[in-house]
Amino acid sequence: MTSSSSDVIEDPRKAADTAIPSATLGGERKGSLEQVTLLLFIVVPFLALLAAVPLAWGWGGVSWLDLGLMVFFYYLGCHGVTIGYHRYFTHGSFKAKRPLRIALAIAGSMAVEGPLVRWVADHRKHHKFSDAEGDPHSPWRYGETVPALIKGLWWAHIAWMFDEERTPQDKYAPDLVKDPAIRAISRQFIYWTVLSLALPPLIGGLVTMSWWGAFTAFFWGSLVRVALLHHVTWSINSICHAVGKRPFKSRDRSGNVWWLAVLSCGESWHNLHHADPTSARHGVERGQIDSSARIIRWCEQLGWAYDVRWPSRSRIDSRRNTGEGGSPQGAEAAKAA
Repeated sequence: MTSSSSDVIEDPRKAADTAIPSATLGGERKGSLEQVTLLLFIVVPFLALLAAVPLAWGWGGVSWLDLGLMVFFYYLGCHGVTIGYHRYFTHGSFKAKRPLRIALAIAGSMAVEGPLVRWVADHRKHHKFSDAEGDPHSPWRYGETVPALIKGLWWAHIAWMFDEERTPQDKYAPDLVKDPAIRAISRQFIYWTVLSLALPPLIGGLVTMSWWGAFTAFFWGSLVRVALLHHVTWSINSICHAVGKRPFKSRDRSGNVWWLAVLSCGESWHNLHHADPTSARHGVERGQIDSSARIIRWCEQLGWAYDVRWPSRSRIDSRRNTGEGGSPQGAEAAKAA
């Protein structure tokens, strides 16, 4: 399908020749106010998640409306991150026409996982130094003993986000910094966060015509949903770099964790992703659920996405790990080679 140059977006990994805007989005270091705000956005939804089961029991269960809002906004934000933030903006797994590009940026922002440009910069740096010195969130940061790994899992899951030093966005995401529309969406992150948290109670209140309906929708559709999505996403950084099967060659210890596949929208097939980062599909074997790849396929069929990097069977086979049965030692051998 042909389109005009104004509708076509170039590979997001390819930097333009024009100068990068001088101001790094958000500054080079995290201030005290941002640290406190980050803590609140982690703790408050997590407390709601802890309270969800006993409160649901006390309320006589979760209404279908609350459950529907939680599931809808969970997968809206999750696919916004997995398809938009990750596979498109970070790795250029496909090209997108402008409406899809903008929609993915907004949907990813509504996951409440940070501004787009900062997220991409952090993740590109992670791939450059994966499970080595310089990786922002490797669970192997402190060593390989059990106490060191426990400490490292905590670092990779949450603690790394409180590091005062930011990843240089002009170095790791210059293409996005120079894009006026994407730069604006990234800078407007707080507004997309407010929208993400406000829509469930607004819908719940209007449908039930009650303040109680608005409150329960906020509890389940906003707080519990955000907490669940956060910890599933963070588990890719922590759990999927500590355990799981490693059938493919990679320079790190990324593993496939099957029981996170549905909740992570296919991201937990993490070993293949690190073996072939630009692949649009992470779950490449029969039975490996990857809803993000399915949606990319639909967008391609509709003409919204094109030049999708689907992995061929020969490409997949060439990346198979034949040493040490895919063990961490095998990964280290592949890295050394």
